[in-house]
Amino acid sequence: MSRQCPYTGKKTRAGRSISRRGKAKYLGGVGRKITSRTKRRFKPNMQRVRAVVDGKVCRVYVSTKALRLGLITKPPKRTWKRDEQTESSQAEA
Repeated sequence: MSRQCPYTGKKTRAGRSISRRGKAKYLGGVGRKITSRTKRRFKPNMQRVRAVVDGKVCRVYVSTKALRLGLITKPPKRTWKRDEQTESSQAEA
């Protein structure tokens, strides 16, 4: 599974994490200094959800941004319940 959303195109991006030391000037210090920069990765928030794709219900791996934008149509909830007769006949068998 790739970490790329097929709907929004979001994927893993590179960035930096900055380490600092010192006290801010407005708090009475002499200022904050950068001591190091280390590489890190920003990963998209990918979720595995059930969606309707080409009229069929299947599981897809999409970003939460696609879910919030409404690019994914979820299948309708099941409202029907089994009959009591069919449940009792299956329990006996």
